[in-house]
Amino acid sequence: MGITLHLLLHSDRDPIPDVPAIYFVMPTEENIDRICQDLRNQLYESYYLNFISAISRSKLEDIASAALAANAVTQVTKVFDQYLNFITLEDDMFILCHQNKELISYHAINRADIQDTDMEAIMDTIVDSLFCFFVTLGAVPIIRCPRGNAAEMVAVKLDKKLRENLRDARNSLFTGDSMTAGQFSFQRPLFVLVDRNVDMATPLHHTWTYQALIHDVLDFHLNRVVMEEGMGVEPSPAGARPKKKSRKTYDLTAADKFWQKHKGSPFPEVAESVQEELDTYRAQEDEVKRLKSIMGLEGEDEGAISMLSDNTAKLTSAVSSLPELLEKKRLIDLHTNVATAVLDHIKSRKLDVYFEFEEKLMSKSTLDKSLLDIISDPDAGTPEDKMRLFLIYYITAQQAPSESDLEQYKKALLDAGCDLSPLNYIKQWKAFTKMAATPANYGNSGVKPMGLFSRVMNTGSQFVMEGVKNLVLKQHNLPVTRILDNLMEMNSIPRNKNPFQEAIVFVVGGGNFIEYQNLVDYTKSKQGKKVVYGCSELFNASQFIKQLSQLGQK
Repeated sequence: MGITLHLLLHSDRDPIPDVPAIYFVMPTEENIDRICQDLRNQLYESYYLNFISAISRSKLEDIASAALAANAVTQVTKVFDQYLNFITLEDDMFILCHQNKELISYHAINRADIQDTDMEAIMDTIVDSLFCFFVTLGAVPIIRCPRGNAAEMVAVKLDKKLRENLRDARNSLFTGDSMTAGQFSFQRPLFVLVDRNVDMATPLHHTWTYQALIHDVLDFHLNRVVMEEGMGVEPSPAGARPKKKSRKTYDLTAADKFWQKHKGSPFPEVAESVQEELDTYRAQEDEVKRLKSIMGLEGEDEGAISMLSDNTAKLTSAVSSLPELLEKKRLIDLHTNVATAVLDHIKSRKLDVYFEFEEKLMSKSTLDKSLLDIISDPDAGTPEDKMRLFLIYYITAQQAPSESDLEQYKKALLDAGCDLSPLNYIKQWKAFTKMAATPANYGNSGVKPMGLFSRVMNTGSQFVMEGVKNLVLKQHNLPVTRILDNLMEMNSIPRNKNPFQEAIVFVVGGGNFIEYQNLVDYTKSKQGKKVVYGCSELFNASQFIKQLSQLGQK
């Protein structure tokens, strides 16, 4: 399209009267007002208005009135409803609105003092985005959800909205071209709506796979990692300002082959692979240097002359692969920096110990040390790490601890510097779910320690992994994956002869990369099945615990 300039709608913009402008905006009150103001000020030659979600008739009339008053009717060239009110992070993962996400957060949905009108507004926001998702997909789903929670409210509203659209055959968004453009096959996809309250332990879990670890311990946001480079080692002279830490950003994209291959791998495997890539790169670099030095040798040297013809071809090939080599170097540097930062967190907070212990709690395996020991160990993790561990124990325990035990745990947590607000909320939540339903089953998970690292322990490695356990994941299905599996196989419904091949799982109240990765692994084990994961917001454990804390303070 030849777009040369990107500007924010509400920034100060100068008139460019001989240029067409493409607007890509949400149809909110303030955005519509700003578009009307632009028309009045005659900012551009023509206007192409693209609304992220469908614009209402009244707002469209506001624009028409402004265009008429500004004598700019002919300049409003096209108006589109784009139905793009969601963000795709991966080919098989999407989240809802990014700005003002606290409006549809777990905290917002589960507040004790929430008004019916607020709840309606939250559900409408979620339904609007999901409707956009299915219009873009070009598919009308078969909706399944549990009863009696926010997920059911979303399901009912979405079902109504889809039916209303299908009823109006002339203007339906699911007929004709849009349906043939859909990426799904002949069968309608299954849409599973799940409430976050179905599984509260997974979002708090210390994880062990690369992508989920980055999200847990670093600033990872819309596929971009922001890291602070370490401050200079040399002290600044007296009186001088301390040097500012420089911020580095790295984009982890689909074009990054290493990322695509390893984002779901256990961290030790990633460290090993980064080291292998680095060694391969160094060997290629040395080969180019060697060839260059041979080419520069004196002509009298007979050996050099005979090697010259061989090496000319080799050097030509080496030089032509130089851009590829440089890109490889950039990606290796990126993953070396990111993986080193993750490793620093693992070592300083003993995250391997937490991960292993939590896996045992969640799979009801025998514990090799007491929970109290970890909470009381001043070297094991931050107060938040300890709180996460205790909450997982509390959520997954079949029998709640006795009052005297609970007091002992609370004292240890307070001594470790923990804020007990999240526990207050989880106690209320557990009492409520005990009345409502059976607790989630985390299946036979667990981890296998594989002895200490082989490749990575070698001297000369970038990663000094001493003391970090080489834990390998055993494949197991988390509660959300198990719900999906039961529905996809449809074992309980004999009349449905064909199991579903395609499914979308959506978590109302927020999701995480641990669940996403678990679904990816599940899909790999099922021939020909395709699963997309979505959530109302994507949070890490730290962000989730803050929301629990807010709920527990009330």
